Parts: sequence; C-alpha cells; structure tokens
Amino acid sequence: MSKRHESGTVTELFAPQSKALQHYGTVVHVPIALDASVRGISVESLNQLLVDSMTLRDMYKKHHWQVSGPTFYQLHLLFDKHFNEQGGLVDAIAERIQSLGGVSIAMAHDVAEMTLIPRPPRDREEVPAQIARLLHAHEIVLKEARAMARQAAEAGDDGTNDLLVSEVIRTNELQVWFVSEHLVNTPLVAHEE
Repeated sequence: MSKRHESGTVTELFAPQSKALQHYGTVVHVPIALDASVRGISVESLNQLLVDSMTLRDMYKKHHWQVSGPTFYQLHLLFDKHFNEQGGLVDAIAERIQSLGGVSIAMAHDVAEMTLIPRPPRDREEVPAQIARLLHAHEIVLKEARAMARQAAEAGDDGTNDLLVSEVIRTNELQVWFVSEHLVNTPLVAHEE
C-alpha cells in the first residue's frame, strides 16, 4: 500500500480525481419531447418548490417533537403524518427535476439559503404559533405550485403540471384543512349553566 493510501483521508484520496457529472442550473438532453428551454424553466421552478417543501416537511417534524398541551397526542400524530406526506412530495419533486434533465437541490445548507419560508425560532412554541407557521408555509408552497402549474401547462410540460396539480396542490390543500381545523375556538369541556 502506498504512503498516500495509508495516511490520506477519503476526501484526499477521491476528491482530486472527482469531477462534476453535471453542474447545477444546467439541463442535459433527455428524450421526452420537451425543449431544453422548457425543461430548464421547469427545473428552476421545481427546485424552488423543492426547497420550500423540504422546509415545510422539516417544520412538521420540529412541531411533532415540540408540540404540547391538551391536543398533544392528536397533533403529535398529525404532524408526523404530514411530515411523511411532505417527504413523499419532496421525493416526487426531486425525481421530476432529475427526469427533466436537471439537478435537484439536496443539501440542508442549500435549502436554508434558498427557501422563501421564514425560519422558525429554535424555541418551543405554543400550538397556535406552530399552526400559524405551518399554515403560512403551506400558503407559500400553494402560491408557488399554482403559478408553476399554469406556467408548465402553457409551456406544454404536462408531466410537471400533473405533479403540481395532482400531488403537490391537492396534498397541501388537504393538510391545510386538517391543520386549520385545530384553530376553531371551542372549549375542550362544555360547561352547563
């Protein structure tokens, strides 16, 4: 074994020989009957939606861990369910980006730099604050997804349009409904007079 292999780190051994297969922001040819310019616009839009969906997904896990109060059990389970559903959307969006010949965002530091969703505090917050943050994040994602769906439809990118309408928009709208129903102002116990 050479001295380099004995003392070198994995990074030292492989990084100098490594080269990018494809640079972020580019699209390679894929035979799906869509022009590169159309695919490039969809990839750029989908990457924004991807980072915002990743942020929303992670907010659900944060609130799943930190929820408290009389509705703890119900919200603990609901937030985890929504986390898993958002995880499925994240995967579907990233795979669509790749199938269009693009490069999907994948790392947390890139997500933090690019997201449009305001960063929640590290603190543990009351349930109404958690719900308000989640609903605001959903609204950002839904506005993006609707605009992107129209753009994709006009450009003839039916696959992206279908993903946005059938999966992203419908899932987020359903989650908004489930979360927003926890804001109804009803007492936990009815008092008779």
